[in-house]
Amino acid sequence: MSNSILQSDKRCYVCGARSGLNCHHIYAGTAKRAISEKYGFKVYLCARHHNMSEFGVHFDRSLDLRLKKRCQREFEKTHSRKEFVKIIGENYILGD
Repeated sequence: MSNSILQSDKRCYVCGARSGLNCHHIYAGTAKRAISEKYGFKVYLCARHHNMSEFGVHFDRSLDLRLKKRCQREFEKTHSRKEFVKIIGENYILGD
């Protein structure tokens, strides 16, 4: 995994587990997966928080949105919102 803009160590971003980890691309879809890889828009998640339970990001819309917002905020520490929207095509931090 290339560098993530949200974490520097290999553990579940949600619970801190160190085993059974999967790389989760925060913005998915055909083109956005490559973009997520390029810009480090990804995190490690344990199976429970990835796709093996109702608490997984693929089933829990609130977790999915939290990751998207957190990632956008981190990106915007060094880039503009306009740049983010140009790359991802959407603003997840409404009203800010």
